[in-house]
Amino acid sequence: MESPNQTARERIGGGPEVRHQTLDDVMSNSTYDWIDISSKDNMDAGISPAKRSKIDNGTVKDSDLKTYHGYIEEDHDKNAISLLFSTNEEVGALAGCLKVFKKHKVNLSHIESRPSKRGKDSYDFFVNCDSHQQATFKEMIDELRVRTTTLKILTRDGADEGPGSVPWFPRKICELDRFANQILSYGSELESDHPGFTDSVYRARRKEFADIAFHYKYGQAIPRVTYTPAEIKTWTTIYDKLTELFPTHACREFNHIFPLLEENCGYRRDNIPQLEDISKFLKDCSGFSVRPVAGLLSSRDFLAGLAFRVFHATQYIRHSSKPMYTPEPDVCHELIGHVPLLADPIFARFSQEIGLASLGAPDEYIQKLATCYWFTVEFGLCRQEGEVKAFGAGLLSSFGELQYCLTDKPALKEFEPSKTAEQKYPITEFQPVYFIAGSFDEAKEKMTAYADTIPRPFSVRYNPYTQTVEVIDNKNQLLSLTRTIKGDLTILEDALKKVGKSLTAD
Repeated sequence: MESPNQTARERIGGGPEVRHQTLDDVMSNSTYDWIDISSKDNMDAGISPAKRSKIDNGTVKDSDLKTYHGYIEEDHDKNAISLLFSTNEEVGALAGCLKVFKKHKVNLSHIESRPSKRGKDSYDFFVNCDSHQQATFKEMIDELRVRTTTLKILTRDGADEGPGSVPWFPRKICELDRFANQILSYGSELESDHPGFTDSVYRARRKEFADIAFHYKYGQAIPRVTYTPAEIKTWTTIYDKLTELFPTHACREFNHIFPLLEENCGYRRDNIPQLEDISKFLKDCSGFSVRPVAGLLSSRDFLAGLAFRVFHATQYIRHSSKPMYTPEPDVCHELIGHVPLLADPIFARFSQEIGLASLGAPDEYIQKLATCYWFTVEFGLCRQEGEVKAFGAGLLSSFGELQYCLTDKPALKEFEPSKTAEQKYPITEFQPVYFIAGSFDEAKEKMTAYADTIPRPFSVRYNPYTQTVEVIDNKNQLLSLTRTIKGDLTILEDALKKVGKSLTAD
């Protein structure tokens, strides 16, 4: 039987073994394929706040498994740092490196090893260090460089650790769990000017939604929510107003997909769709999925999710006293504004391109990429059949700004990432400037070219089969990528021949 999502698609086009040992134990035996000395499995830290919306910079201060407004926070040393280094396969190679750590009194909390993808006679080692604010830390790094073939310093706090320092980023989709709860504010924590600040019932409800997101882990089904009549009434008010404007104001792709969401995902004026149903629909259409989030993520973390075609979405709804206003992203913004175009394969590639460009990028470029995201995915315009149409989620979920953006009041500029990234913008009023993209394909190509200007010592590629990010920085990986591309070109060549014969026969 054909599933609804299959119909929609046609229309749209092993973990390491854990061993707990002391450092001396490991130094005496460096033959393990995988070594894991774990006191805590995270190396995450926050980035200072800078923006509104779910790509706001910021995080919540950690404490050792203590309760904070009903949530459990994972502790990590703010001075923690991670190293990724390679050695040739020879007796005592790892033991020699570990002696360097011991010599400089740098404690290790986690070690993993694996055969290197760089060559048959090399091994990669991943190490978490505690409290790297040692006077001799840089001397230790210099000494390690002599003993290793490659060495990279991975940080989460944006600190400059010198040559070879790279901000940490997830390599596997399951690693999104590591920062999913490092948010600017929890669901029940509202600013004093928030419409629901004095409403204890609303705050308690927000906490319920935040609890769902906090306990969610990759691979689980997203829990279903029973929305209240009052919440559905708020949704209905917004849904009715916006759907009146979509035929004349929204881009062609949005108007094509929205009816499919009504058909397959329960989009109705009297029903708030469930994230689980939406995630399955998106997965089938474009490879995207959604996961619940309790509040605002940092720009770096939110964009990293896009690299894996994962969109972090809230489930709570704005306060009923002001249905046409929300100071933060809510379920109306996510489901009405963002979801439809995430089902479009071309737009999905554009969104992922921004995410991939962010991996390992310096902090200043994260800010630039977040600004490009703001003026495209959130507030972007495009030209279609000689008319300007809206495709940004911030526009498509705002009745007032969706009308305003197509008037002669705001200034319109062509989307050029290098210029767009420098544009300043207000966060509490309609945008005075919008950027226009010729097409999603064109925007993607421009973002790809812009990503090439980001200073990082490697390239990245998303592998959809393993749902991992591959770092391309050596000969063997280049050869592997070449073979993959060659195989795809063979398929293309064969298809062109068959299509050519078919056209000749016709």
